[in-house]
Amino acid sequence: MHSKKEIPTVPLHRFLKHSLEILKNPLPFHRQNFNEKGDIFRLKVGFNSEVFFTRDTAFAQYVLQKNQKNFVKSKIQTEDLVKYVGEGLLTSEGEKWKKQRKMMQPAFHKKQLENLLNGMQDTIVFEYKNIETNKTIDLFPILNNLAFQTVVKSLFTKAAKGKDMERLQFITEANQRMLVRELRQPYLGWWFKLSGTLEKHINLSNEARTILKGIVDDRKTSGIRYDDLLDMLLETRYDDGKGMSEEQLIDEILIIFTAGHETTSNALTFTFQLLAKHPEWQDKIHEEWLNLGGDDTELMTRVSTSKVCQQVLEESMRLYPPAYFLDRVNITDDTFNGMHFEAGSNLLFSVYEMHRHPDLWEQPEGFLPERFNEGGRKFSSQYFPFGAGPRKCIGNNFAMFEMIIAVSELVSKFKIYPKFDAIDITPLITLKPKNAFLRFEERSL
Repeated sequence: MHSKKEIPTVPLHRFLKHSLEILKNPLPFHRQNFNEKGDIFRLKVGFNSEVFFTRDTAFAQYVLQKNQKNFVKSKIQTEDLVKYVGEGLLTSEGEKWKKQRKMMQPAFHKKQLENLLNGMQDTIVFEYKNIETNKTIDLFPILNNLAFQTVVKSLFTKAAKGKDMERLQFITEANQRMLVRELRQPYLGWWFKLSGTLEKHINLSNEARTILKGIVDDRKTSGIRYDDLLDMLLETRYDDGKGMSEEQLIDEILIIFTAGHETTSNALTFTFQLLAKHPEWQDKIHEEWLNLGGDDTELMTRVSTSKVCQQVLEESMRLYPPAYFLDRVNITDDTFNGMHFEAGSNLLFSVYEMHRHPDLWEQPEGFLPERFNEGGRKFSSQYFPFGAGPRKCIGNNFAMFEMIIAVSELVSKFKIYPKFDAIDITPLITLKPKNAFLRFEERSL
């Protein structure tokens, strides 16, 4: 017998009553439950199925770091997402994950990423030419394309054809929308299969794989070296000296596309909305970027010492974390703080709620970049924009470098004004912006 603490339960009828609201945006429903039930509650989502929602940061550290060997990702990633992107670093588990992580880690080291920075900057500056001044525009599509093109150029340099990349971007986003439907409407699973909807999206994934295979084959036969991510991935080796199979390589590339552009475009959009509301921080970033030496200073030095911009990005990702939930399932029975979890329990950690917990943050709903003046490590026990533990996002440095360049370059060229009342969100697989309507004026030199 376990002496266990009772975990508050939200009954099935309440879940069903609010199902349409949850489909549109589950965060208000979860916040209400947290406020009523405390930092962990059990949500009944079926007669024999339940999910544990938590914003307990100590529990998150226990699961993600201290006892991480007893926890794996849920079937959302290890099964549902796999059918669209394959079994790569994000979706694999156990020995396969360890093997892939060890092999791929060097390709994402800061020293290796330095080779990509000038290409990143060129892509970002080019995409900003699409910003029209002195009129209201929706910035998200521009930033979404910017982030996608940055990943494309970092992976393939000039090897990718424009039409192929447009198709790949369409497939990536279409399949994400389909996965959201599957997760939020599991009761329609039979219809997705019967109607051919699921098969259509699987076929889209196969089309994406064919496009990528063509690019990889061309690179292998060309003999030309670009020092991009594709070259790095082709040259990585396991302990036995062998490289990745072509299928595995394509899995990893698909995941880089899926995870690498969506989260970045979301984070950048929220950041510019916040900067529009707080113009004093635009001026601080602009002044910092100029004072760091202009074009005479190496780009890596400028990026690494852009402390004000980094503070703004960290505060933006606190308020609007792109990966707003982390999921885990325990392999064997486990106990934390008197609460017992049987093997196979589904745990969802609300990063969104942990980042706004009133007991952890001063003015939790406010925009205070200065709280990060000593860096994000000061809050490592409660701040998880890239996850935590061994499975922390391998691309966190890539994303931060890209975002620092993107933010610094934009505010050095434009002043940003809000054309929205309050920041609104669309929670899908990632936390997406909904109303990023802004006006831009060219900044006088």
